[in-house]
Amino acid sequence: MVDYYLITEDSIDITEALTMIDDPATGAQAIFLGTVRDEYEGRKSLGLYYDAYPTMAQTHLKKIGEAMKQEFAISHVVIIHRIGELPVGAASVLVAVSAAHREAAFAAAKAGIDRVKSEVPIWKKEHWADGSSEWHDHPDHSGNVE
Repeated sequence: MVDYYLITEDSIDITEALTMIDDPATGAQAIFLGTVRDEYEGRKSLGLYYDAYPTMAQTHLKKIGEAMKQEFAISHVVIIHRIGELPVGAASVLVAVSAAHREAAFAAAKAGIDRVKSEVPIWKKEHWADGSSEWHDHPDHSGNVE
């Protein structure tokens, strides 16, 4: 039973995350697991490269988690985001929460992933099937096709 925030190049261990939020005082666990898809806006994708300043991004994850605990009736939160090269199908982000009731757990998990996507400085580069690559929302490379 621990709150946990991590930016990592390692695979996300879902079982470990659920163990971290497990608490006999809670009756609900909600998890959001984002994975790399094989298509984006109608184009075939081969995978993604995620880039971040890990220390800064991890600090943002913690602030989001702490705010979630203040806003929602949740007991524990785990937020993990991967960086580096990820193939199609790989888990890229996890938000897991435990709460006494499902309403709070679902609401907190949704708010958590929405905030991670909008507030944490993590950028992704799409690797297209035609051999080109393109950054999404990167401050130095936004929209650049390579």
